[in-house]
Amino acid sequence: MNIRILLATTRRVLRQLGRDHRTIAMILLLPSFLLTILYFMYEDNAMLFQGIATIMLGILPFTVMFLITSIAMLRERTSGTLERLMASPLHKLDLLFGYGLAFGLAATAQAAVTITVAYFAFDVRPTAGTALVAIVAIVNALLGVSIGLFTSAFARTEFQSVQFMPLIAFPQILLCGLFVPRAEMNIVLQHISDVLPLTYGVSALQEIASPSPATAEIWTDIGIVAGVVALALALAAATLRRRTP
Repeated sequence: MNIRILLATTRRVLRQLGRDHRTIAMILLLPSFLLTILYFMYEDNAMLFQGIATIMLGILPFTVMFLITSIAMLRERTSGTLERLMASPLHKLDLLFGYGLAFGLAATAQAAVTITVAYFAFDVRPTAGTALVAIVAIVNALLGVSIGLFTSAFARTEFQSVQFMPLIAFPQILLCGLFVPRAEMNIVLQHISDVLPLTYGVSALQEIASPSPATAEIWTDIGIVAGVVALALALAAATLRRRTP
């Protein structure tokens, strides 16, 4: 990778993102809006809301960033922009990590807004502190970014890109332990859950919200998700070609 080219790619993506006010609003405000809905759903059970809200601080960034990134990268592929970039000295990893860094910065802003709303408006106070929640939220958002970059290679239209949401994101949300504890699932579903990366992001948040959080387990889960992010970016790089048909 070339740091200068990587940073130039990051700036280009951020400029494009800055011109799309609807996308910025979706990134920054949608998680807080959904969290507000959850708050009023559980307003009579504050303890239950605390646990669910902490987990959602990791799930919502993953879902939103997956959707936005997959569509943004698909536009690059179908508009011819990607082909022109690949004809330049730009390396595949400069492009992918530039996208990852740009959307990672967006995810950081998203996490800051959502956690601030959760902390001050809804009194969500995880046992292990908000700093760890922010780290997990950002890593989960980067997971959504990296998988979105990878899956964009298999779509030809934005509609097809959206169709990956129920295929990629929904099973992970259903099996991550949010609705049913993983230990109580069917053994087959447990094994499937074991290989889904969002499971470990949620596990870290559950540990953060527990009465006696184990810091070592939290960092292990974060490390697993970060490893999957790196793997997904590498796979996404393998889908890029110098020439497109």
